Amino acid sequence: MPIRDLSTLAERLRQATVLRYGLASAGALAVDTGLFLALIALGLGAAAASAVGYCAGIVAHWLLSSRAVFIAGLAERGAARAVQKGLFVASALIGLGVTIGIVGLVTALHGDARIGKLLALVASFTLTWLLRRHLVFRVP
Repeated sequence: MPIRDLSTLAERLRQATVLRYGLASAGALAVDTGLFLALIALGLGAAAASAVGYCAGIVAHWLLSSRAVFIAGLAERGAARAVQKGLFVASALIGLGVTIGIVGLVTALHGDARIGKLLALVASFTLTWLLRRHLVFRVP
């Protein structure tokens, strides 16, 4: 592939915010899951390992989102950045609530929890993307 094609591809990727967000989400999921599995292997209980992994995933997602996805919307250091981080964590918790709600509803209706998780993944991804794009990293 010629360099010109690579630079065109790189420019398209820079413009494809939702694709970059998807990649950041995948990276954060890898951190979450990897840490979860490592902690389980070290003997930590599943619930605690899940909580630690999820929190590490939020931190990874913040770093990836603020540095590679929503660059123009990153607030200046100080109070504005602290508020933005709080909104980011709130959006993650909302996504977690949606996930719990959908999986809980599907299983309460005697559905397959894996199907519920897939539905929740789509709903949570879409909701957190919209919250982060239009609220957390809103460009003034």
